[in-house]
Amino acid sequence: MDADTPALLAEGVQVRFGGRLALDVDTMAIPAGQIVGIVGANGAGKTTLFDVISGFVAADRGSVKLDGTTELLGRAPEYRAKVGIARSFQEASLFGSMTLVETISVALHHQVGASSALSAALGTPWARRSERRIAQAADELIERVGLTPYYDKMIRELSTGTRRIVDLACALAQQPKVLLLDEPGAGVAQSEIEPLRALIRYIQEHLGCTLVVIEHDIPLLRGISDVMFALEVGRVISYGTPDEVLTDPHVVAAYLGTDQTAIGRSGAAGRRAATAQRVAPGDGGGQ
Repeated sequence: MDADTPALLAEGVQVRFGGRLALDVDTMAIPAGQIVGIVGANGAGKTTLFDVISGFVAADRGSVKLDGTTELLGRAPEYRAKVGIARSFQEASLFGSMTLVETISVALHHQVGASSALSAALGTPWARRSERRIAQAADELIERVGLTPYYDKMIRELSTGTRRIVDLACALAQQPKVLLLDEPGAGVAQSEIEPLRALIRYIQEHLGCTLVVIEHDIPLLRGISDVMFALEVGRVISYGTPDEVLTDPHVVAAYLGTDQTAIGRSGAAGRRAATAQRVAPGDGGGQ
């Protein structure tokens, strides 16, 4: 792929829900090999954008191309995963009764090339070789993302931050070209934010993957992003470096509010505190 070719190019993408225009992207070019932050208030269209890219919501019109050539719209989520789109969700869908290594092994099942159920039951040489490949790949991935201390731990025993990293590892098992992260910092304790930040940067720097990140934790997103987009009511209202976007008057008015201290606050608690400061007694807190 040419260095100037965007990893993802969305053009003329519109999505309507019951007549309401939820997404209206004229042009959005996601630069390849970078971490791209997406900011915007609730209802700005961020998750809808991810749903369109990953195939969980059908666009009414438009085009989304991977690597400048592969059209994604109109294709099933399975196809998009096969060509290089991976995604994590706001709530990690992990089975609490499985161990970490079992979870990673399941995620690697299709990528590494597993045997059929019949071959596994019969213990054929192909099945044994397949199991060894998966076990080796799981060990390597677990070590790469720093999860070795939790190797045999049950998923339900892990902290929220560690489960987020497990969810990232499962996405990485697909060897994606583009990884969509939907609020990776949600619910993560402040003490676990730095390891998460370091892992996201490691993925971008060492695995050659383009990451697109939705995140309300502004310090986290500012610290990892190379560039940012800001959305408002489904439209792109700003693009540039994190500092350029976060100080854009349109973004401040639409998302961060008039209180500039909101930019420096971290996580949901900080956002609630900033909102409380802006709402006078008796005004109510509705949005």
